[in-house]
Amino acid sequence: MKNLRRDFLKKSVLAAGSLLTIPTIIPGSALGKNGFVAPSDRINLGFIGAGNQAGNDVKDFLADKRVQVTAVCDVNKKSSGYWNGKVAGRDYIMQVVDEHYSEKNKSSYQSAIGYTDFRELLENKDIDAVEVVTPDHWHSIPVMMAAAAGKHIYCQKPLSLTVEEGRAMSDAVKKYGVTFQTGSQQRSSYHFRRVCELAKNGRLGDLHTVTCGLPGGTPDFGRTGHLTETIPVPKDFDYDMWLGPAPEAPFSPCRTHVNFRWNLDYSGGNVTDWGGHHPDIAQWGMGTELTGPVKIQNAQAVWSDHPVWNTATRFYFECIYENGIKLIIQSDKDMGVTFQGTEGSAWATRGDHKINPESLKDTVIGPDETQLYVSDNHFENFIDCIYSGEETVAPAEVGHRSITLAHLGNIAMMLEQDLLWDPKKEQFKDNFAANQLLIRKMREPWASIYRSLKV
Repeated sequence: MKNLRRDFLKKSVLAAGSLLTIPTIIPGSALGKNGFVAPSDRINLGFIGAGNQAGNDVKDFLADKRVQVTAVCDVNKKSSGYWNGKVAGRDYIMQVVDEHYSEKNKSSYQSAIGYTDFRELLENKDIDAVEVVTPDHWHSIPVMMAAAAGKHIYCQKPLSLTVEEGRAMSDAVKKYGVTFQTGSQQRSSYHFRRVCELAKNGRLGDLHTVTCGLPGGTPDFGRTGHLTETIPVPKDFDYDMWLGPAPEAPFSPCRTHVNFRWNLDYSGGNVTDWGGHHPDIAQWGMGTELTGPVKIQNAQAVWSDHPVWNTATRFYFECIYENGIKLIIQSDKDMGVTFQGTEGSAWATRGDHKINPESLKDTVIGPDETQLYVSDNHFENFIDCIYSGEETVAPAEVGHRSITLAHLGNIAMMLEQDLLWDPKKEQFKDNFAANQLLIRKMREPWASIYRSLKV
């Protein structure tokens, strides 16, 4: 296991980009006493991104005694505009981290270094792992750079902005051999695992149709949807760095923070935002998680008429697989994942699942049948695998193949065409226009940096 033994003083006295005075009395937890993991055995974790999702995820990692959160990077110091208008940003997440360790150690304790440029964070050799929890257009370059630096990576879903970037990310992770977890946390749920095992083991008969119901619309999560006018960039927000590889665009509050997902320059709307969840489960249950469909058909969409947001508000498309199974991905109907076979059906959503007929409810998957990867905590599974060297429940290639479905659907809806797909070559057949949409042009210098990182 790489770089897990350290002089604990290097970890515990860093804060806000500078060294603090070493405390006169070092708490027992810092020495690995009283049931705590010794600092030399902890995993130093850095956050690349400090928005609303980071605010959720940091608490899960802080709860793991094997982890020490030591770095937080974001181009925004601190502001509102995140989930339900709440505050987030670099200083906010650093405060959450330091307050947690202060309470844990029963004294003032500063753990997190603050960064505005993720490249400086990745140069810190004391950091063992990172979570990339940025807008989608900022996933590929930090992931590929982290992999090259030997950092283990938890990357939030949706894995990539484009099919081509997802391929590049998966290839980099494979080359450098780092542990990788895609934040498709439904794979760490009993309900989804149960219905997938029933589907894979033939309990539903011959599988013929799978339906994924996703939310539609463009909900104003940040309460900034009405703020469409161009205004000066706020102080302590590096907007040019926030745009990064995306096209230049005037600043307006509705464009950034949590509402970034409603603009195609940065994300793919609910098609990709939820496409990293239910379609991922569909692929798991169908046994197609390392391949993909051969055709996308009957694509239909209603697109946002907002001045800045331009993603699909309603959508429908079908993915046809080589074995004849049809996967339907649609908005605002049949929320969850439903597997339909010749002898029954199984449905799952977060916190619940149902099986029809009822007689299948108590069926047991035997030791000689297909038993799926068991994970009950997505964050702990990532840390477990860093220690063990085993593959996570949602590795990079699986995350890439799953979100590819959403990208293909968006492309088919944009072109209003049925499309033939080659899942081995990851190219459309005989369709130049569709293949041009598998990647998006990046701004310099990020385009050159991206090319240099490809393996």
